[in-house]
Amino acid sequence: MERSIKLLILTIPLLLGALAQRVHAQEFQFTVNLNYEQLVAQQKTDPQSMSQLQTYMNDFLNNTRWTNDQFAKEEKIKCKLNVNLTRSLAQGNYEGNAQLIVSRPVYGSTYETVLFTYVDKNFTFTYLPSTQLYFNENSYTEELPYILAFYANIALIFDYDSFSKMGGSPYVQKAFNLVNLARNSSPNKRGWDSNGDSKNRYWLIENLQSQQFTPFREGMYKYYRQGLDVATQNPAETRTKTLEFLNTIKEVNQLRPASVVVNSFFDAKSDELYKIMIEGLPEQRVQAYTLLVNLDPSKTQLYQRLSM
Repeated sequence: MERSIKLLILTIPLLLGALAQRVHAQEFQFTVNLNYEQLVAQQKTDPQSMSQLQTYMNDFLNNTRWTNDQFAKEEKIKCKLNVNLTRSLAQGNYEGNAQLIVSRPVYGSTYETVLFTYVDKNFTFTYLPSTQLYFNENSYTEELPYILAFYANIALIFDYDSFSKMGGSPYVQKAFNLVNLARNSSPNKRGWDSNGDSKNRYWLIENLQSQQFTPFREGMYKYYRQGLDVATQNPAETRTKTLEFLNTIKEVNQLRPASVVVNSFFDAKSDELYKIMIEGLPEQRVQAYTLLVNLDPSKTQLYQRLSM
């Protein structure tokens, strides 16, 4: 992806500053939130160890070089990683879940759109402050850095796909390679293997790599660059592109019902889709309502007003 495309999202002063002095900053502005209250209730937990764990995750995600592209400070991809540790059966061994949230600004506005949100229910790893963790993308090393590297590449896929058609493809391959290495070597295969949870990391990247989901990934570019990014100047076009994308998702969903990618999309976008379409013409609202309640039935109450 041309980084100049992404710079269009910035305000004019930021744009001029970025062009005046390009920097080799890392790609992410990751915020890691670590909750370990359930561990405290079960056993004595060292707050300093938890603080070091949080610092490690922040540093690994924000200071690793994930691409060959140049990122100005204002271009960094904003992400949140909310980690909830629920169990520790031995010193340094942790089980829990994690939520990844990826967002980006919308051109010509102060609005930030959530690109993707994903809940990983298999966040299991080993961490001791006294032990250094190593990461090698070509050979499985340690569980925690491999999971974090997977999240980083997933974030890159959705960000790059939103700025150029299939722009995230190099990171699809990287994430797929990480999964293949981990599923053969990880002691925690439930998070990596095809026989594990149907919404685990394997199935997430399987969806994104599958040709059946190519229309979905191409549709993301249309929805964001040709839809949301023109909302200030042409809101009618935004609604048109939104309906086109919903019809695309309907076709993908018929081939692969209840997929983790489609489910995660609606977890992130339901409020936004409603707010876009509520301003549409009556026939557009009805069309959106019909599509949304079929694709995302758990949010029917939210979408109900579209049919009124």
